[in-house]
Order: sequence, then structure tokens, then C-alpha cells
Amino acid sequence: MRECSTGAPTNDEELLRRQVRVLFNILSSVMGADKLVLKAGKLGALKGMRSEDLDQQVLALEKIVFEDPTIDKAPARGEIPAVIARIEDEVAEIIARRSVEERLEQKVTQRMQERQDAYVRDIKLQIIKEEAGPENPTTLRKLAMLEKMNSKRLAKSALEFLKPRDISEVVGQEKAIEALVAKIASPYPQHVLLYGPPGVGKTTIARLALKEAKKLQGSTFAKDAPFIEVDGSTLRWDPREATNPLLGSVHDPIYQGAKRDLAESGVPEPKLGLVSEAHGGILFIDEIGEIDPILQNKLLKVLEDKRVKFESSYYDPTDPNVPKYVKRLFEEGAPADFVLIGATTRDPEEISPALRSRCGEIYLEPLVPEDIVKILKNAARRLRAKLEEGAADLIAEHTVEGRKAVGILADAFSIAVSRNRECLSSRKYVFISREIVEEVIRNHRLTTNTPVKASESVEIGRILGLAVYGFVGSVIEIEAVTFKAASAGKGTIRFNEAAGSMAKDSVFNAASVVRKITGEDLVNYDVHVNVTGGGRIDGPSAGLGIVLSILSALQGRPIRQDVAVT
Repeated sequence: MRECSTGAPTNDEELLRRQVRVLFNILSSVMGADKLVLKAGKLGALKGMRSEDLDQQVLALEKIVFEDPTIDKAPARGEIPAVIARIEDEVAEIIARRSVEERLEQKVTQRMQERQDAYVRDIKLQIIKEEAGPENPTTLRKLAMLEKMNSKRLAKSALEFLKPRDISEVVGQEKAIEALVAKIASPYPQHVLLYGPPGVGKTTIARLALKEAKKLQGSTFAKDAPFIEVDGSTLRWDPREATNPLLGSVHDPIYQGAKRDLAESGVPEPKLGLVSEAHGGILFIDEIGEIDPILQNKLLKVLEDKRVKFESSYYDPTDPNVPKYVKRLFEEGAPADFVLIGATTRDPEEISPALRSRCGEIYLEPLVPEDIVKILKNAARRLRAKLEEGAADLIAEHTVEGRKAVGILADAFSIAVSRNRECLSSRKYVFISREIVEEVIRNHRLTTNTPVKASESVEIGRILGLAVYGFVGSVIEIEAVTFKAASAGKGTIRFNEAAGSMAKDSVFNAASVVRKITGEDLVNYDVHVNVTGGGRIDGPSAGLGIVLSILSALQGRPIRQDVAVT
């Protein structure tokens, strides 16, 4: 109900009009004048905004603020203050929400800008890396360090320097060398097993035999035939075939990781092993008896097929991303046509029968003192050294290994040089005295190979026997003493247990033989048999020596000490 009879607004009405104008101004500043007009047009409030009637202005304001075009009834004059109060609350809410939104938008914009800057920076660094390659200051510094290290070299070690360079320089193995060259240089070469004690030159002989075979007419080896050398005791492998340095393995893209381009496409990558590196040449396996039996069987399969097969559950022959070389390796295998030369210090009985049946067998002879002396003289000539009379024989008395003998000579040479440096500058021969050799032998804690030597004397109850230890022979010393037993028929026979279990049988067998020969029953005597030095008896060959030592002690008959029996 209107209360204006004179046409002039009252004070209350004027206050309400001001409030409405202020609210419109606030909305205009918050939303913008153009947007406010557009919004009023959409909500049907444009006419009310331009009206002079207060109630129509409030109705328009109500439609705009609450965004409700269905409000079509203007508030009564008495309701206008309450409606304006609700409108003010809603406008305050709008302003607060708009303020929060603006702050969030600013933060979002800032965060997006930071991320964009970081992304652009990463792209730039990536481009720089691609242009510069994989190198950076750290890798270049390490490369320079490696190059500097490569530029420095010490002289060769004495053992390396003194190795035979030609097959004619090998001492004491002429028959073995001839047999090896004949087997591998044939138009139909054979796999070979070399048996022999340490230090006789098995590795050197194998390498030089290939060198010699390349020169011979009819040999299947080309001039560039490789010689691949590996120690059987180091050939560790994974039964899951994740790694196998001998035969090769497959690097799956998930677990072991193939090359980056293959891993990204999920393609497994076969890695070739030593058998493929030796293709067309020699694969030399030192200490072949140390290889795992399962790995030996796999090697035998390669020897028969002359190829290595690869398998992987990740290989898909229909995958277009598989490179041709990977496809061929999985479908045809890798070539592995080589001649195997295996060396061992074990007895033949300890080597796999399946491996032995596929290989020719060559036995290298143990070196004798004359061979050691010859090796030492050749090495001394190469070192420009002069050995005192008897110095080479002294070394030969303490080792039967060529490598060990050369090592002793090298040590003696070093001592001689350190005591007389002038001989190097003057290019004179280095003199190695017997005294220096004795000093080296003491430092190495070496004992003579034959502590028991023959003599022209005779002794009662003592005789020399012959024995075999590994690949070399030795002399054992057998002693016996007898005493009348304290009570008849209660005598005892004693012997040193260190001689092995066969010694017990030999002693009791000898007691029976003595009784048969002499008629004396040893139960009436206390008999003590001793193998001096604790040499082991692993066969019946010591029986004769034990019989003679007991007979000598029992009858008081002397035995010559320049004779050994077996």
C-alpha cells in the first residue's frame, strides 16, 4: 500500500532507494556493467532496473541476485527492507565467492606458469643433451682419466716376458706338442683333452699349437682364427639361463633388460657366449674338470650341433618389432663351430666319460730336473743374466714346475739387480749367484723334491721304495724294527696311520709273507713299521719294501741304500 499522497518521497523511502542504487552499483562493479545488463535481459529484469518505482527496482534486483526469472511479484512497501536485507546477504556471498575464486584462479595460473616454465626448461635441456650426445663434464673427465691411465704402462711381468714365443722354445713336451698339432691341424680336427701337472705349459702349448696349425697346408684354421681362453673354475652360470658366459644367454626386457630400443618394444635380446666368439678357432678351457656337470652336458650338445639355441617366453615370431638378427638367433641359433682344447690337472677317471669319449687325450710329461735346467738357462739368456755354476741345478732340486722355476729365477734376478743397479745402465749381464738362489728358496719356504737320496752305505731295517704322487714319482723311506715280545704269542705290529689305509693291508700281507719265508710267526715279536715323512701308500707296490725291511730287522741282515724296490 503506497503512502505517498503529495508525490514527494519520504525519508525512509529515500533511504531504501539509496540502498537499491548502491546494490546495483556493487553488482555492476563485480560483474561489469555490460554483463549486468545482459544478465538482467535474460532474467526479464531490465525493465525493472530502468523503472522509477522502488518496488519494481527491488523486484529486478531480486531476480538478478537470485538468478530466478520466475519471481514476478513485487514486494509490498512494508516487505522491501526485509527483501533488501536478503539481497544484501546474497550479494555479500557472491562477492566473497568471487574473491575466493579470483585468488584460486591466480594461484592456478601461477602454478600452471611454473609448470610450463619447468617443462620448457626440461625440453631445452633435452635438446642440448641430444645435440651434445651422452657426454657431460663428468663423463669427459672420467674418459680423460682412462686415457691418461692407458698412456702409462709398466714393463711386462717376468712370467709374461719369459713365456715361450714359439713352439720350438717349449721344453720337455715334444711328443705332446706333435700329437696336439697333428690332431687340430688335420683336415678333420679333433677336440682334445690335455692331462698334466701344474706348470708344464698346457695353456702355452695350446696357444702355440694353433699358431703352428695356421702355417700348415690342409689346416682348416684361417689366419685370423681366434684363440679364446677361459678358466673352467670361473664359469659360473644361472640354471634359469639368465646368465651364461660360456654358451650365451637371453636378456629379457623385463628382468635383465635388453637394449633400450628392444626393451621399450618388449623384445628379448640374445647375448652370444664364448663358444660363439671361438667360432672358426680354438676354445681353450683350463681346469675343464671344474665345470658344473649340467653345464658340461650343455657344452657337449653344442659340440655336436655346432650351434647354440636360444629360448625365451617373451619371444613372439609374429611381432613386427623383432629385428632380423634377433629373429634369426631364436630360429636358427648362433654358430659355434670350434675345436675344444680342455686342460686339467685331474686324473682321467675324474673327467666326465661323455666328454672324454668326444675328445682325443694327450698326456703331458712331468718335467725332469734336466728340463728345468734347460728352461732356466733359456730364461736367463732372455733376461741377460748369468747363472753361477750349480744355481740352476739348485732350483731344479726344489721344483718340478717350469712356471715355478721361472718365478724363482725372476725373484733372484730382482735381488741381483737391486744389489747392483749399475749393470742395467752398462748393459752388462746380471750375475745371479748360488747364494742369492738359496736366499730366494728360503723365502719361498721350499723343500727339495727328493729328500731321500741314494748312498753307498748299508743299513739294517731300512729300505727305499718307489711311489707315485699325482703325475710325478717319488722315493719313500721304509723303516722297521723288531723286538722279542714280553710274552710269547702276544706281540704287536704297529705302523703309522698317516701312510693311509692301504698301508695296513700291506703290513699284514708282509707279515704273512715273512712267516712263509722264514717260518717265524711275528706274533712272537713286537714289530714297528714306519714310512718316513708320512708318504701315503695307496696301492700294493709298497709290499715288497715292507717285507724286506722286516726281514732285515728280524734277521739283522743289512740292505743296500742305493737300491729302491717296488
